[in-house]
Amino acid sequence: VQLQASGGGLVQAGGSSRLSCTSSGRPINMYSVGWFRLAPGKGREFVAVIRTNSISRAYSDSVEDRFTISRDNARNTVYLQMDSLKSEDTAVYYCAATINWPARREEDYEYWGQGTLVTVSS
Repeated sequence: VQLQASGGGLVQAGGSSRLSCTSSGRPINMYSVGWFRLAPGKGREFVAVIRTNSISRAYSDSVEDRFTISRDNARNTVYLQMDSLKSEDTAVYYCAATINWPARREEDYEYWGQGTLVTVSS
């Protein structure tokens, strides 16, 4: 499966943005899909994951209650809705797919998309 992340850009602090992760090659409903981010000077960090059933989801403590992960299997797309953005959310965001569950670690994932940059200005 190939993954394409999109939707990054420049956002003001307190604002919102939505990222999309679209699959090709195989239907995305076969996989749990996660989002990770890489901020300057930091390691890649788990952000959120959604299971194939669309019911089971998990978030990092830093984004809980601000970000929402969802999926539209008919569109082969997983979304990350980001609200109440903070400057510390500035990072390159990556989506990844896996047959594993739970899946909060980079090593849990088999497939990765390219990143999309989100910059939050204060």
